Amino acid sequence: MTDWRLAVDIGGTFTDIVLLDADSGRVEVGKTLTTPSAPLDGVRAGVTDLLVRAGVKPSDITAPIVHATTLITNALIEAKTGRAALVTTKGFGDTLLIRDEHRYDMYDLQIEFPAPPIARDLTFELDERTAADGSVLLDPVVTDLDELADRLEAADVEAVAVCLLNSYVSPANERKVADHLRDRLGVPVCISADISPQIREYPRMVTTACNAATMPVIGPYLEELQKWLSAGGFGGSVLMMLSNGGVVSADDAASGPIRLVESGPAAGALAGSWFAKRLGEKRLLCFDMGGTTAKACLINDGEPDLTNTFEVARAYRFKKGSGFPVSVPSVDLVEIGAGGGSLARVDQFGLLKVGPDSAGAEPGPASYGRGGTTPTVTDADVLLGLLDPATFLGGDMPLDDSAARSATETVANALGLSVIDTAAGIHEVVNQNMAAAARMHGVEMGVDLRGVPVIAFGGAGPVHACGVAELLESSRVVFPVNASVLSAFGTLVSPVRIDLARSLPRILDQVDLAERDALLDELREEGRRVLLAAGVPADEVVFRYGIDARYAGQGNEITIWVGEGSSWPSDPRHVRDAFEAEYRRIYGMTIPGIPVEVVTWRISALATTTLAGPTDSAMAASGMAQPDRHRSMVFDRGRDPVDTPVYLRSRLGVGASFSGPAVVEERETTSVIRPGWTVEVVADGSLIATREAS
Repeated sequence: MTDWRLAVDIGGTFTDIVLLDADSGRVEVGKTLTTPSAPLDGVRAGVTDLLVRAGVKPSDITAPIVHATTLITNALIEAKTGRAALVTTKGFGDTLLIRDEHRYDMYDLQIEFPAPPIARDLTFELDERTAADGSVLLDPVVTDLDELADRLEAADVEAVAVCLLNSYVSPANERKVADHLRDRLGVPVCISADISPQIREYPRMVTTACNAATMPVIGPYLEELQKWLSAGGFGGSVLMMLSNGGVVSADDAASGPIRLVESGPAAGALAGSWFAKRLGEKRLLCFDMGGTTAKACLINDGEPDLTNTFEVARAYRFKKGSGFPVSVPSVDLVEIGAGGGSLARVDQFGLLKVGPDSAGAEPGPASYGRGGTTPTVTDADVLLGLLDPATFLGGDMPLDDSAARSATETVANALGLSVIDTAAGIHEVVNQNMAAAARMHGVEMGVDLRGVPVIAFGGAGPVHACGVAELLESSRVVFPVNASVLSAFGTLVSPVRIDLARSLPRILDQVDLAERDALLDELREEGRRVLLAAGVPADEVVFRYGIDARYAGQGNEITIWVGEGSSWPSDPRHVRDAFEAEYRRIYGMTIPGIPVEVVTWRISALATTTLAGPTDSAMAASGMAQPDRHRSMVFDRGRDPVDTPVYLRSRLGVGASFSGPAVVEERETTSVIRPGWTVEVVADGSLIATREAS
């Protein structure tokens, strides 16, 4: 019996579906427009169409169905969350408004922050108190809890966040409040001790608030999805992709949706990691450009870096501190508003700007013919000849080049340029935007990206990859098989994983081992529960240990990982050595004579095996590739059109080679090979483009 695996990734513009036969390595892919108002409609249409084309019945899919999504990110960015309430300690009701008192731009007199995920009029204070050492000074009384439940019921809330002072040390009061409210209200309730049991009041509270605000978004969707799958005869359960690059059960995802905030981009980074190992690349820059955003993630030694705090819903995309600093482990990447649907306009200074706002799936670019009237990157690529309107999505979704021209004329007239030069300018500006973001990502990681190979994916990534690589001074670009849906594929090669943390500040040399081990036992038990719920056998669960530490008296920590095993793997001397090595790497120095303080203890629970992976390409080797046809294309502003060969990817055998300018078409994307690049097809079917020396 064939072992079919199904993966789904809901993006801002398109929903991607991948069908993989784990036995033979055969892969079938599908792509359909996302339906933002009813996400399941797009998923249902895309999955149904792909199964019919592949000749696969729903009952043939018995393995877990893996799912990535942008629903949580988009809900927070667009403030389209559920009606959630926040319960906090008396006197702390303004914490979400006060934030951490940090001004991300100290000279901006009109400084803006995103509105809190839960409004002040839905924030309720409760008379209770837990001390910093975890001792309960004041229990919440039943009459107060009954009154609180009455007020929440009157407010008609859909979810409740409970974040009480010092609950990261002792969650007793939070659990008491949550149990009472669940019994009375019958709505989802989350507590900070489960979502982010870490020191620092504002990050803990905003993370819990974001989680509660998105529970009414993801919960009903997952419930509806699972009902449809069950009714349709699908045999597999649902696993959801997390921001840290792991997957968990749908129930765990529904109770902690904030962990899904970078679900889709993380899946793309895991796919890039898989290809880096497969191709033997020590370092690889993932370049993922879809219809709404572009993401860049550096793969080092076959793995993406993780960060323990991710900022979402920034008021200003490039200004750190202008969003919500949610305390969830996430793949370390940079994301900007630069996609095929990014809108082009002329600003008040008469300069051409592209993004970050996007046409999305509704109405989409003007060339989609769905009512869009503002020019986008996709419209520009159509006018330049880089995209063939007749073959977009295999001809299932032909583009309207006249609508693209009419939309672009409005910007061209404002600039005093021709339509083609304006389109080339849009293409150039978005490339510069993406290269600048990737370059800054490298700087923040202390890495010079010059010469680092690029792997291009997403629907628009292969169209722009060579141009971005030239700006980054990279001479090698990988165009993987099925690049357009690589993030969905990434979910299939991701391990089941959960990252857990709890703050317990202690001087390293003075740690009470019994106290530490009791804390780690609780984290291990939770990690084991999550993995078993996702179907992982108990003997395949592995624990990895880390800490957030600092020199005593400092205000910020660094994260180090100290080993893996069934118990804490290191003694204080080895931990201090690891801390000082990482501290020296970051700051170029250490501070002798100052004790090391552990602030937060971390456990990563993961399965030892991933779900599946395709085999190498079975295409026969061949020599020079033969183009299917030619068309006129413009590659640079102010340059004449070039009669360019068009190759069909399905006809390129392993070992085939050709030189740019050229394009390679497949159903879901187009790979643009700029002049000065040569291409060879390698064993797994990837196109490896190499830039010729000047």
